[in-house]
Amino acid sequence: MAEDLSLTMRAYLAEIYRLMDMQHPPQEYLSTSALSELLDVTAPAVNRMVNRLKEQGMVEHQPYQGIRLTEKGRIGALQELRHHRITEVFLVKIMHFKWYEIYEEARRMTPTLTETLIQRMIEMTDAPTHCPHGEPIPDATGNITPIDDVLLSTVEGGSKVRVTRLRTRDSDRLKYIEALGLMPHSELEVYHVAPFNGPMQLKLHGEYRIIGHNLAELIRVKVS
Repeated sequence: MAEDLSLTMRAYLAEIYRLMDMQHPPQEYLSTSALSELLDVTAPAVNRMVNRLKEQGMVEHQPYQGIRLTEKGRIGALQELRHHRITEVFLVKIMHFKWYEIYEEARRMTPTLTETLIQRMIEMTDAPTHCPHGEPIPDATGNITPIDDVLLSTVEGGSKVRVTRLRTRDSDRLKYIEALGLMPHSELEVYHVAPFNGPMQLKLHGEYRIIGHNLAELIRVKVS
């Protein structure tokens, strides 16, 4: 039972970190309702786990504001994310899964993996530094390389950018992003941006793409 609780707590920490990292604009706290929605569990179940994490010194909880990770919780979250992202790379490179279908598979696999297996996965995938969605892989001590990127939706017309990472893990959205050619490492020009959160016209490999503001908010880029 203690082992199950430990696995569940680790998974919660990872998802709290990921949700907070995705917030735009950045927020100091994360609502428990957002966590409940992401994990598809009831609000009472989330509250019980938050209380357990709080008892372990992993999170701080402020009424009417939400939760945030402590330094101890942040390190624990990044260690769990390391395993998850390495597993995602393994699923794509070695097991030949599609990049848009690996998130849930990795989430189910990660808690069962020992450090020995993770190290073997690292060797077999040539020591990856980023997951297939573009997120950096933390090191074994919980350190992570920050990425100086912005939402594509905030970029002005005439800018040249490189896609760094994606904020969504929804398979249908990822397949659509792939069809548009907007995967991590893709280089493109923001040709025109319509006012009032209107569509964006992009130029990619000499071809034009038009995407909506909502989709552009799922893509992070680095401006050249």
